[in-house]
Amino acid sequence: MNKPITIYAEAVDGAAHAQFMSAMSQDFAIKGALMPDTHKGYSLPIGGVVAVEGNILPSWVGYDIGCGMCALPSSFSKDLVVANAETIFQEIYRRIPVGNKRNAQPTKVDIKGELTTEAKKICEHRGGYAAAGSLGSGNHFLEIGVDEQEQVWIIIHSGSRGVGHGIAGHYMAVASGTNKAKEGHYALKTDSDVGQAYINDMNWCLQFALENRLEMMRRAEKILVDHCGDGSGDWSGLINRNHNHADFNHGYWIHRKGATHAEEGMDGVIPGNMRDGSFIVRGKGNPDALWSSSHGAGRVLGRMKAKKSLSMEEFRREMEGVTAKVSEHTLDEAPMAYKNIFEVMKMQEALVEVRHHIRPLINIKA
Repeated sequence: MNKPITIYAEAVDGAAHAQFMSAMSQDFAIKGALMPDTHKGYSLPIGGVVAVEGNILPSWVGYDIGCGMCALPSSFSKDLVVANAETIFQEIYRRIPVGNKRNAQPTKVDIKGELTTEAKKICEHRGGYAAAGSLGSGNHFLEIGVDEQEQVWIIIHSGSRGVGHGIAGHYMAVASGTNKAKEGHYALKTDSDVGQAYINDMNWCLQFALENRLEMMRRAEKILVDHCGDGSGDWSGLINRNHNHADFNHGYWIHRKGATHAEEGMDGVIPGNMRDGSFIVRGKGNPDALWSSSHGAGRVLGRMKAKKSLSMEEFRREMEGVTAKVSEHTLDEAPMAYKNIFEVMKMQEALVEVRHHIRPLINIKA
């Protein structure tokens, strides 16, 4: 196989490497890159980026279509946030559903275009617009933190919730020619009816995921207004960047599975962990990386292994100074379950420029 491949990780585990090379062995895969946070995923490893000609693969985009990050700078006082941290923490949990919870009523969202008939049915079955403004579980989070100038930021990591999951599963089953969402490199021709249907519904889910994050952002801003007095979000400085999508650019369908779009001058957000916060970055437009960067730190421990092997005492010690849910339930999200984000950022200095490091004051997880 003689295809251009660039690997930015210093060490890639065997399972992730095998997944990536299997993907690159497909005739339609033209060029590939592995980001420094890579680890084994579903069909394509997390941190995998592949340029494809004439085809699109639902399994390479993944279940959480449009999962990504929003970051909002603000004029709230750091001192007031710290003074009211516990109240703000509890109020966010009251106003924003987490885990499998949804809103009691549908949320009004503005999305261009319409879903296909089958996708509409899936959307309704999976909670529809009641899911907009809900966080989800796993590594999804809402965080309030400060940068090096002590400016307060609201940062959110979430996606298209059950709506995107259901639509993704439907097209994975269609692509595989079965009635199951099978793991593998099953492609849809982009000029086919079903390929165009997937592209339409994927783009709708990208918008839905953004509207989901924006609704949570508005609620979090209102909570800060309620408890910190004067201040507001600087919405002109809002950054939105998703990391699960296929995008037609530079002549190819570029699939990013857990990788952030990083064109030259493009702002992005790369989260680390509950203790170390997130980085606001600006893309360098590196073509060897397929105009991408990492989407986070990347896991070193799977969730089950983390819960079995990590210490609650160490978790509590590492999270001192951050108002967060530190419990057996969130032990799989402890900082020790992830790669060192500072080392990950060094590995991608040719991909992005760091503008700000946001240190967490309040962290919300399911």
